[in-house]
Amino acid sequence: MSTIRVSDDVKERLRDLKRDDESFNDLLDRLSRSEKDVEAIAKSLPPVDDEDIQQMDEARERLNESLEERR
Repeated sequence: MSTIRVSDDVKERLRDLKRDDESFNDLLDRLSRSEKDVEAIAKSLPPVDDEDIQQMDEARERLNESLEERR
């Protein structure tokens, strides 16, 4: 285990980025991942076709309408 010194301003910015279920270690791990890590994950997912995109668009529209109704 190591200690990393950061200014109070940096700590506040990190706290704002941290998810509720995340430790600072988890946050720094997530933020330090490279684009290559993301590309590797994306390549492991099945391809998305036009029908998938259409379904996602429709689901997003239904969600937006539902949220508007709740306002």
